[in-house]
Order: sequence, then C-alpha cells, then structure tokens
Amino acid sequence: MKLLRRPFRYRYDNVVIYLIGINILVFLAQQVFRDRHVTFYLALNPVAILNGWVWQFVTYMFTHGGISHILFNMLALFIFGRHVERQMGSKEFLLFYFSTGILAGVFSFVVYLVTGSYGIFLMGASGAVFAVQLAYAVFFPDSIIYIWGILPLRAPVMVLVFTVLELIFSITGLQSGVAHLTHLAGFAFAWLYFLIRFGANPWNSLVGRR
Repeated sequence: MKLLRRPFRYRYDNVVIYLIGINILVFLAQQVFRDRHVTFYLALNPVAILNGWVWQFVTYMFTHGGISHILFNMLALFIFGRHVERQMGSKEFLLFYFSTGILAGVFSFVVYLVTGSYGIFLMGASGAVFAVQLAYAVFFPDSIIYIWGILPLRAPVMVLVFTVLELIFSITGLQSGVAHLTHLAGFAFAWLYFLIRFGANPWNSLVGRR
C-alpha cells in the first residue's frame, strides 16, 4: 500500500495543453486520411482487441467522432484539467488521466463482449475527462461552474447532475450512440483512484463543505 501511495516529486509542466494538442492532431489525421482508416486502427473495437490490438485501450482516448465531440471534450479538459494538474502535479495528473481513461476503456470492452456489441468503435476522451471533472469537484468543492454560461452550479452538484443524467441515458437508451457507461466508468475509476492512491474518500470533500 505504501508503494501505491508513494508521491511523485511535484512539478507542473502544463501537460494538459500537450494532451489537447495530440487530440487535435489525431482528429485532423482522421479527417485527412479517411481512406487509410485511421479511426479503424485507433478507436476501440472489441474484435480488434481480441485480435491483439491492445493499443486501442490507449489510442481510443485520442480519437473523436466529430467536431462537436472533440470541441466539448477539449474544452472540458482545458477548463478543469489545468486546475487539477496544478493541484496534483503533472506526473500524478498523467497517471490519473491515463489510468482512468484506460480502465474506462477496459470496462466498456467487457460490456461490449457481454452484450455482443462487436461492431462498436469506441472513441473519445470522455471517460478520462469525466474523471478529471470528478477530481476538480473533489479539489475545489466550493467552485461555481456556469453550465451553458448561465446556470450556476457548485462543482459537486455538477458531478451529481452529470451522473444522474448518464444513468438515465444508459437506462432509457436516450442519446443513443453516446458511450454513457464509459462516462460513468470514468467517474467510478476516478473515485477508486482517490481511495487507493490518496487514501481519501471523495464523498467527504463533495459533501463536507457548504
């Protein structure tokens, strides 16, 4: 347990900007090289994973299905990720980001296998971005977020609202084509990360301050 909780030496390298840059470059490659099937090789597909393309557990996080998809993900990563990275330090943030994103992909892969959804291509940084949003709410529980620029919500309330919406969408099938379970997995693995890595229960921060 001590090894799991050994802290990194703090440094801040603004890696969020680099992550955003890589996402943009991959998205541009998807648009330019459509005939070379960039998405086919990088997005997460259950059959491809079973055939040994395990890199897709990482690369799916850098592919996106359209301009609005990448725009909202990168905007959220920019808004919340910079603060979380500054709080954690860049090395810890990268470990957090990739751990939650990869595990969200693994969880989705298992769900696809169980449900027989072999033709799905999972794309997007949303699993990791949702994890970052949870971390932001834990570190800054009194922060006010303006949804759509007009609706003020405390960061923990924002996370609660997003969680409820994702559950509703998952159960009802509304907004089909969106990986709601991957989003929820991002929240769940972020929660576990705080418990295991920091020995802290996120609930205490989310509800302990008014």
